[in-house]
Amino acid sequence: MNTLPLKIREELDGYFTQNRLSEEKKRDILNTVKILYAKSSYDPEEPVGVVTAQSLSEPATQMTMRTYHFAGTAGIQVTLGLPRMLEIFDARREPRTPTMTVYMKKDHQNIEDVRKIASSLREVKAKDVILSTTTDLTEVQIRCKLDTKKLASLGMDPQKVSKCVRLRNTETLVEGDELIVRPKKVDLKNLHKLKYSLLESHVKGIRGISQVVVTKEEGEWIITTLGSNLKKVFEIEGVDYTRIVSNNIFEVLNVLGTEAARNVIIKQAKYTLEEQGLGVDVRYIMLLADLMTVEGHIRAIGRYGLSGQKASVLVRASFEETKKHLTSAAIRGEKDDLRGTVENIMMNQVAPIGTGAFTLVRRLPGLAGKKEWREKPRRTAKPKKPKKTKKPAKIKKTRKPKKTRERKAKKPRKKKK
Repeated sequence: MNTLPLKIREELDGYFTQNRLSEEKKRDILNTVKILYAKSSYDPEEPVGVVTAQSLSEPATQMTMRTYHFAGTAGIQVTLGLPRMLEIFDARREPRTPTMTVYMKKDHQNIEDVRKIASSLREVKAKDVILSTTTDLTEVQIRCKLDTKKLASLGMDPQKVSKCVRLRNTETLVEGDELIVRPKKVDLKNLHKLKYSLLESHVKGIRGISQVVVTKEEGEWIITTLGSNLKKVFEIEGVDYTRIVSNNIFEVLNVLGTEAARNVIIKQAKYTLEEQGLGVDVRYIMLLADLMTVEGHIRAIGRYGLSGQKASVLVRASFEETKKHLTSAAIRGEKDDLRGTVENIMMNQVAPIGTGAFTLVRRLPGLAGKKEWREKPRRTAKPKKPKKTKKPAKIKKTRKPKKTRERKAKKPRKKKK
């Protein structure tokens, strides 16, 4: 039991107490869980990063390129498929279609309260409550006819619309059912720009939430929004702020912190893959999310790997702009420790992963039980020097006796005649 993580142990204890199992059944379940846990763990120095990259990128090639899709019965378009995966792992600050799922508290689970909350969430712009606009060049002002019925349905007083419209260097007032906007400085050139900014100005609701849909799922009323603004939604009474879900990762990071952003990355990536019918083990996504958020902020994963993590000069040079990377590394005096896979392949040597990360050690059978042992080199017997054989005694050469030359008898000289 001690070999298992704390969370698994707690879950097993809760399961045992809930089902009141016998000791024998507990033992069988525990042994099965231990076997499954041992099979799910990875070997020492296994290249889990490479396996994770392969396990996520290979199914991603089967994903569709369709950008928008209607999420369930809500009828709100959300980005899915490959574009959504790129948004998540490239760590883009603003998703194309930010959405929120807002849950209600138990005492607000009736259609009237839900509709009130939904209407307070949706952003109302001036153009939504204006029927027509006229530009008066002689008086240098803009006159807008207000939709009184729409204002009544939103619970707004027409006289208070002028206070809601906030534009710089302008004066706003309401006369009957008309809204009049006058610039403080007479400037005919900027009058059309002023008209555009007037129509786009915020009147009511939460900024950024353009669409709201109320649905009922599993006997519970839920509000789905197009647009996200967690801070403002938390302030609304009746909203269950413990269960609000947003797909804007950076907004979750700023409001709720790093762990919440990590959970959003995991859930959004898993949902995007499963929606396409692709099954990927959640542990690969968890490893990726951990690496992206380990330093307290979100880092993107792009063509160079994790941003700021490629310390190897050779790896940077192997992808693009080889000359630029090698030159800048030479100027800075950078050093490559050859710790990764790519750089060791380039150098034609064994990469420090798997069995290549270890040196082989042999245990001698005689020293197996001892605490400290070292492999000592065997003492080999020195080869005996061959015995010196006595050289035969040198035979002294006797000098040959000198030959005595016999003097020849001289011939008698002939007498001259």
